[in-house]
Amino acid sequence: MTEKHKAEVHAYETLTPDVVLDALASVGLLGDGRLMALSSYENRVYQVHLESPVGDADLAGDVVVAKFYRPDRWTDEQIAEEHAFAAELMAAEIPVVGALVLEGRTVHHFKGFSFSVSPSRGGRRPELDNLEVLEWIGRFLARIHTVGSAKPFVHRPALNLQTFGLAPRDILLGGSSGTHGYIPLDMESRWRKAFEEAMLVAQTVFESVGDVKNLRLHGDCHPGNILWTPEGLPLAGPHFVDLDDARTGPAVQDLWMLVSGDRAQCTRQLGALVDGYEEFREFDRRELALIEPLRTLRLVHYSAWLAQRWHDPIFPINFPWFGSSDYWKGQVDMLEEQTEAMQDPPLVC
Repeated sequence: MTEKHKAEVHAYETLTPDVVLDALASVGLLGDGRLMALSSYENRVYQVHLESPVGDADLAGDVVVAKFYRPDRWTDEQIAEEHAFAAELMAAEIPVVGALVLEGRTVHHFKGFSFSVSPSRGGRRPELDNLEVLEWIGRFLARIHTVGSAKPFVHRPALNLQTFGLAPRDILLGGSSGTHGYIPLDMESRWRKAFEEAMLVAQTVFESVGDVKNLRLHGDCHPGNILWTPEGLPLAGPHFVDLDDARTGPAVQDLWMLVSGDRAQCTRQLGALVDGYEEFREFDRRELALIEPLRTLRLVHYSAWLAQRWHDPIFPINFPWFGSSDYWKGQVDMLEEQTEAMQDPPLVC
């Protein structure tokens, strides 16, 4: 990291427990002092116990989750659009956890932070080796996409080669800023070569697939963003959390992160997801060829995400290996592997 990257001070250092409680009080929610930070690198998220019920809001034990959005990432319009999408999904009886409407709005401000408040919902990670669980998730993903296809996002970006490939490349290499960037000099040329070869293949695959329908997506549908309630309990089954990365893209983006293992395992898991999905909505199987290009784009985007967040104090603590030559050698190796994977026959189901 350059001295400039190290010297920046992040606004989250001012987000003390008192500020969190005062922010909630500003929208009429009085915490009783019990406050617990939840796992989140992108935003700051807290579970807060309240002194009294919140009107007619459906809150479990009068516990809420307060999310303080990373400054300068999303505009208020983009955050509100995420909230509106969640509200549409909940109106369609899809189990999504959305922001509460407090004082007539869902996006609030306090001491330079934008924040929202949601009900607290518990659950465990879904058992993705259980094909019935995958079918259940597939059914709800189809319903999410049915709502998502009804109209486009206006303010939130799309997932494509530009936003998840070329723009992250410019961040990592320093772009036109005149700074060196984040990749060590001994690895920069190797990474650039691997990136360019991977993007060329990815572009070829996208072009070969042709036009596919882009719609509003969850956008970051990995197992950690699905909470599972066992059968026999209220609200049994999956519920979806954290629409913070909601954006426009192909439907398969919300499926591929839920499959893992060797090719045979991925085929079985994907087959179960699509079986459930197609109970409610047709799935365009041409999109299966996009799985490896999308995985490649996520790989590049992830490195740029780490780079952009490096001045946040929690990132050097939790990702100490980032920026090392060994890290970038690993990235080169993965890009080369992905270049080969993108040229293999796609999964079928």
